[in-house]
Amino acid sequence: MPLFQLTQDLIFPNPELAEEDGLLAIGGDLSPERLLLAYSHGIFPWFNEGDPILWWSLNPRLVLFLDQFKCSHSLFRTIKSNKFKVIFDSNFEEVIIKCSSVNRINQEGTWICNEMIEAYINLYKLGFAHSVEVYFEDKIVGGLYGVSIGKIFMGESMFHIMTDASKVALFHLVEHLKKWDFLCIDAQQPTNHLISLGAKEIERKKYLDLLKEATKYSTHSGNWNI
Repeated sequence: MPLFQLTQDLIFPNPELAEEDGLLAIGGDLSPERLLLAYSHGIFPWFNEGDPILWWSLNPRLVLFLDQFKCSHSLFRTIKSNKFKVIFDSNFEEVIIKCSSVNRINQEGTWICNEMIEAYINLYKLGFAHSVEVYFEDKIVGGLYGVSIGKIFMGESMFHIMTDASKVALFHLVEHLKKWDFLCIDAQQPTNHLISLGAKEIERKKYLDLLKEATKYSTHSGNWNI
C-alpha cells in the first residue's frame, strides 16, 4: 500500500488502506481539529521527536471492553483500603509529563515528545482529553490520559511510580465509563500489562464498526473532575 502524504486539508485516507504494520500516512499537524478527525476514524499519531508526524491504524487493535476488566484479589484489596486518592482531570499536564518521563522496561526514550504534550494539553483544555490521577500522601504516584469521543475512550498512556497505582487509575476509569454506558477503551497496541487486565485484540474492521457506533452519541466533553 502507498504511504499517504497529508496536506493542510483536514482529510485522512481510508484507515483500511494502512500498511501491514498499521502505518497509514505522514505529515499534517497536531491541531485539535486534525486529532479529533483522526480518532473518529480509528487513526492516531505515533512518532519520535524530530521525525515527521506518522499516523497509524493498527490491525488487529487492542480493546478493553469494560465488563471484561480483570480486577485481581490483591488489586481489589488495594482499592478497598483507600490507600490512594483518585481524581479526574485535576492535573492533566503532570500526568502526561510523567507518562513521557517515567522509565519503562525494554523501552528507550519516549514517543511523547514536546509537540505531542502541547497538542494533548490543547485537547484537554477543549474538554476532549482527560486524565486520571492517583495520589499517595498528596504526591501523584500514577495515572493515565486519553481522548474521549462519543462513547469510546482512546487510552494514550499510563504510568506508575508505586505498585498498582496505574491499575487503580484504570479501575476507576472503567467504573466511571460504565456509568455513562461507554462501549470500550481503545488501548491501541498490545502490551502484556493491558492484556493481563482483560484487554484483547480485535480485527480492525470490527474496531471501526465499534467506533462508528460509539461516535453516534454525544461526547462527554468538559472537565471530568468528580
